[in-house]
Amino acid sequence: MGLGMTVLLGLVAGGTILIGLPVGRLRNPAPAVRLLLNAIAVGVLLFLTWDVLSAAWSPIEQALVSAHDGTGGLAGVLGYGGLFAGGLTAGLLALIGYEHWIARRMQRATAAAAGQDRPLGPGAMHAAELAVTPNGLAGWSPARQLALLIAVGIGMHNFAEGLAIGQSAASGEIALATLLVIGFGLHNATEGFGIVAPLAGDTTPEGHRRVPSWRFLLALGTIGGGPTFLGTVVGHSVVSEPVSVLFLTLAGGSILYVVLQLLAVASRARRTDLLAYGLLIGLVAGFATDAVVTLAGA
Repeated sequence: MGLGMTVLLGLVAGGTILIGLPVGRLRNPAPAVRLLLNAIAVGVLLFLTWDVLSAAWSPIEQALVSAHDGTGGLAGVLGYGGLFAGGLTAGLLALIGYEHWIARRMQRATAAAAGQDRPLGPGAMHAAELAVTPNGLAGWSPARQLALLIAVGIGMHNFAEGLAIGQSAASGEIALATLLVIGFGLHNATEGFGIVAPLAGDTTPEGHRRVPSWRFLLALGTIGGGPTFLGTVVGHSVVSEPVSVLFLTLAGGSILYVVLQLLAVASRARRTDLLAYGLLIGLVAGFATDAVVTLAGA
């Protein structure tokens, strides 16, 4: 299959993530709806965690079997194992570092606005604290920051999916590549809901609903779905299992971090019933769409 048709397949597979994004534009979702959307996002992301880490572990398992059978050494085990551990560590700890960086930016902005050299301590609130508007990502609401993190994690996962599509197309397995596009396309449609779930509860300091613009939603969709297209292009010309393992584990670490954040939101609501319903819906949706990919022989 030529590069042009392969690129088109990548665009189709990645573009379906846009289907779920309009949910973020709901004007006044009921609290129960917000909690259910949050729980569904957790379910989808838990499935993705299993999906990416099991795929990343597969080369290590194969290397271990080869070492046991005497047909291979431990070099492959150590190499892939190092990539697995390094990618997982970087994906998880990098986002913790990002969170701390945002907190420091907020502190510095507050101190600068108050005309002080250090963050304001306890006591009466300075008037400048109310007027602080940090620039860049530090000025975003927590809900928008979390939506961005989800999009980045899903994007790294989708890059690995794009590699699979591109490699299948480059090797002439057109039927497999087409089925992968269908499967990953269905899969990405559910991921769009996961990205916008935090936005359903986004409010201004005055308590008014903050509705994301179409431009913002499109940007999130590009971050989450665009890597499918990029991965397809790369996979068409480069076949690299180590690269795939690295991106899968980076995605796994970042998605784990986001799951922890969403679970913290769910725990504050104390609605274990909605959490269970949402988790079930998200997990079933994830495994159901993955079944299509499995039927394709991937």
